[in-house]
Amino acid sequence: MEVTQPIQYCLYARKSSESDERQAMSIDSQIKEMSELANKEGLNIKNIYKESHSAKVSGTRPILMQLISEINGGKYDGILTWAPDRLSRNAGDLGMIVDLMDQGKLVQIKTSSQVFSNNPNEKFLLMILCSQAKLENDQKGLNVKRGIRAKCDMGWRPGPAPLGYINRSFAGVKEISIDPDRAPLIKIMFEKSLKGQSGRTIKIWADKVGLNNKSRKPVTLSQIYRMLNDPFYYGEFEYPTGSNNWYKGSHEAVISKELFDKVRHQMEKKTSKKSKWGAKKFTYKGLFKCGNCKSYVIGEERYRERKNGKQPRKHVYYHCTRQKDRSCKEPYVSVEDLEKSIIRFIDFVYINHPNKITYTEKLQASIQKHKELRDEVLLQQDISPNSKVWDIRDYTRYVMRYGKPEMKRELFKMFNYDFYLKNKQITTLRAH
Repeated sequence: MEVTQPIQYCLYARKSSESDERQAMSIDSQIKEMSELANKEGLNIKNIYKESHSAKVSGTRPILMQLISEINGGKYDGILTWAPDRLSRNAGDLGMIVDLMDQGKLVQIKTSSQVFSNNPNEKFLLMILCSQAKLENDQKGLNVKRGIRAKCDMGWRPGPAPLGYINRSFAGVKEISIDPDRAPLIKIMFEKSLKGQSGRTIKIWADKVGLNNKSRKPVTLSQIYRMLNDPFYYGEFEYPTGSNNWYKGSHEAVISKELFDKVRHQMEKKTSKKSKWGAKKFTYKGLFKCGNCKSYVIGEERYRERKNGKQPRKHVYYHCTRQKDRSCKEPYVSVEDLEKSIIRFIDFVYINHPNKITYTEKLQASIQKHKELRDEVLLQQDISPNSKVWDIRDYTRYVMRYGKPEMKRELFKMFNYDFYLKNKQITTLRAH
């Protein structure tokens, strides 16, 4: 008589933070319910996996991919999960799961109310339920897009209102109203620009009068440039950005279109370059992402007035754009502190992981040129070049102090890493 081996289950619980998942049971509740079911029916749970990730796109959930790999390797042959849509809301992941059942590697999927085994009827039902979840996702996506278009046609731009406006809701209808404190200051800002005042001069004025952004911090120079180029203030908007779909806004205009056009013309006359007015080249632009929210890190110039009344002193800072998280708390870092962090990072890698460093031809040539210059200086001082240890760390310090921007950027090509800024320090590890 053949003895049937008990099924080795893995409990999988998932919940996404997306809007269509708000009504789904929490991960802890799913685990509690299914663990109680397992105890009641005497099921053997070998492991519990939990994941906070959307199931709309196939192959993007690392925990599920690990579970599928382990089932394929024979570690488990059963899955416990609250409902079929916890496993899949897309055809790709569903296909991998059904394929494991076809191969006999996945014997059973058990949910809170159903059991799916390797037989045609139960597999067909599983595919119907998961496909129904995908259909609901697709329909919700279409409904959302349809609702956004209708809102735009009514003259209301979706999303947070720009500085100078306030999002309001009356009887369930979301509208955009004038901010009585900031709007008059923004109008003055346009008028100052028309008179020929530079963005930096306007920034100094804005700080004095207390023009703060919605985080209650002084507006940045880049924000001033964006506002002076935003047609929303005279009553039009493009949605989505870059689509060339323009709408007449129902919100009250802060300035006239005539003033906006004159300011734009004034700005275009001030620059001979085709790039956007106020655009600056920053050495480390595009090299880092924020360690908190994964937005890009950008550079910004700031000017501080001197007590003696002389020309304001320029300072360069790098900070998170907050495109993915408006409330991101990653602090600003000065270019001086950033470069100290770069030196420390290269020191650490050279000492602990020298095999992780790869030298490009351009970098090798630059290092050799610097070494020859160093040796010549030492010889002039009757010092043997071989008497002093010299390596990439010395070259890094030289570049950070005297090197051109392209030399500094070349240093990052030594590493096959993604770089992040976390608490003013560069790192290669993402923070979760």
